[in-house]
Amino acid sequence: MQGSFDDLGMPLDQVTFCVVDIETTGGTAADGGITEIGAARYRGGECLGTFQTFVNPGFGIPHQITMLTGITTSMVAAAPPVDAVLPTFLEFVGDAVIVGHNVRYDLGYLNAALERSGRPKFANGSVDTLGLARRLVRDEVPNCKLSTLAQRLHLAHQPCHRALDDVLATADLLHLLLERAGRLGVLGLDDLIALPKVGAHPQAAKLKLTDSLPRKPGVYLFRSQAGDTLYVGKATNLRTRVRSYFSSDDRRKVGQLLKQTARIDHVVCPTPLEAAVLEVRLIHRLEPAFNRQLKTWRRYVYLKVGQDRLSIVKTTRADDALYLGPLPSHRTAKQVVAAIETALPFTRDTAATVRRALLEDPALLLDPIDERMQALAAAERFEDAAEVRDRAAALTSAIRRQRRFDALRRTGRMVLEVDGISGVELDHGRLVRAWTVTRNGITPLPLPADLEPASADPDLPVPTALADELTCVATWLDSNAHRVRVVHADSAFTSVGPDLPSYEAR
Repeated sequence: MQGSFDDLGMPLDQVTFCVVDIETTGGTAADGGITEIGAARYRGGECLGTFQTFVNPGFGIPHQITMLTGITTSMVAAAPPVDAVLPTFLEFVGDAVIVGHNVRYDLGYLNAALERSGRPKFANGSVDTLGLARRLVRDEVPNCKLSTLAQRLHLAHQPCHRALDDVLATADLLHLLLERAGRLGVLGLDDLIALPKVGAHPQAAKLKLTDSLPRKPGVYLFRSQAGDTLYVGKATNLRTRVRSYFSSDDRRKVGQLLKQTARIDHVVCPTPLEAAVLEVRLIHRLEPAFNRQLKTWRRYVYLKVGQDRLSIVKTTRADDALYLGPLPSHRTAKQVVAAIETALPFTRDTAATVRRALLEDPALLLDPIDERMQALAAAERFEDAAEVRDRAAALTSAIRRQRRFDALRRTGRMVLEVDGISGVELDHGRLVRAWTVTRNGITPLPLPADLEPASADPDLPVPTALADELTCVATWLDSNAHRVRVVHADSAFTSVGPDLPSYEAR
């Protein structure tokens, strides 16, 4: 189900469930073969109505199926075909969450029938009581067959391979499982859908640490028993994202993280950009043990274009050199140097051309690189051509990155409105405030103290501590350009320079 966060986070006592069961002639969903459909709608534990009908499958019912279900060919002879039943059944189900014991089986037959009649498949969410039972009561029963569960758990209704009877037994099971799931902090529909995976996690007992997490955007912090920050992440839905660590992510690092986690803190942010920037600043400040990205900023380097040499440096000076960067690694910087040398050997005589290429006209370097690639390919030296292509990709990436930095910093103070309901204020590319209309004013960011002040002079090199934040803001602007309106800018926000080619490997 592709629902909104509000739909998925709906409290379980407000969710309408439609428990469904079908009887068939055996075989496969492609054969048709539905002989009976049963369903019942529930909300808050109360039965809102039931549905039951025989269905004529269009052919005889095998003897072994009759022995199992008690349904004979004569019993369905006068029943309507499935095409005639579907409209009423679809109306009964409505937009409820479909529930079944091994619900994929029932939905497989029903969706096949819908397709044959020219109707779309069910788009409803679904919950499988079989999967829930395997996670919640498996150690109490010899197996998870519906009949076994009904008997061992003393359900009010017992299944008998008739559609409505099995529906009522499944509904009893659902409500028992919902009660058990509540002990694990399963309070919303999204929690319930994720539970079959979550329940098997070795650290599932720590799910209670997520009970207070809201379904809002923000930043989360995994803390150790000693209070040390183990991991920092951002999310558009804090509760769903953090609980996913107990289910879908089986990397060894995640298992170790959860094993050491004793507390999970969070900060709700009005906007996703605020969450992304807060994540950057917290990782820079705290350097959590389990974070890998955004922790390497102290190792960022610059490509220094001097009067007579290219050099890779870790710090900048107030001199006449051009500093490209900061670049994310020494390896990247070496590839950029190799790309420049491939196009134009660097000397005192060519220094001015290289500067112009990096600042204004990249074609001065990229055209010779393209010619070199084509010559190598024509000579069937494909590995060498690929190496030159990778150098060109590093060069264009560095230039593109520099342009984004420069465009943000030269704009000065910029106020942006997003969809008319929220806004942000940037100061030379650095996020300083965010707000929402519903908060009736500008709300200061709940951010820690800066590690390094932003440079107010856009003509000076970008500080290494600021690069990740500028990248974060630029990425957000790229993806939200269609939603953003510029309310104020000290200078025009433009990226100077011609389009750059892509050198991605094919």
